[in-house]
Amino acid sequence: MATSIKNKIKSIRELKNYTQEYMAEQLGVTQAGYSKIEKGKTILSYVKLVEIARILEVSVEDILSFDSERYFSSFNKVIGNNNGSILINTDENSATLKLLYEDKIMLLEKLLAKTESELERYKEKFGPL
Repeated sequence: MATSIKNKIKSIRELKNYTQEYMAEQLGVTQAGYSKIEKGKTILSYVKLVEIARILEVSVEDILSFDSERYFSSFNKVIGNNNGSILINTDENSATLKLLYEDKIMLLEKLLAKTESELERYKEKFGPL
């Protein structure tokens, strides 16, 4: 079943973590007025759709073609962390990540060795803890 435009707008808004209040403020309407757009109780003009797309920082075509199932299924192909950076999971990226982790491990081992040598130096100078 095709997703209605009101549901697509709502889904994109939620993915962007925008509130109805924010959208209403940007559109110059009340929150209740904006809610009617998402509930399909207000006829949405093309001009209003263009404004909503601008606020959501997407194109009208992006809204019209938005497919939440396809969007969420793409998460199976993406790896990332909590700082917002993502990589598409490919063999090349996997090899790059492996090298980065190996480099990180090597640096941590050097740091540990340096810390242990400093600890030994302190023990020689001041005695055991």
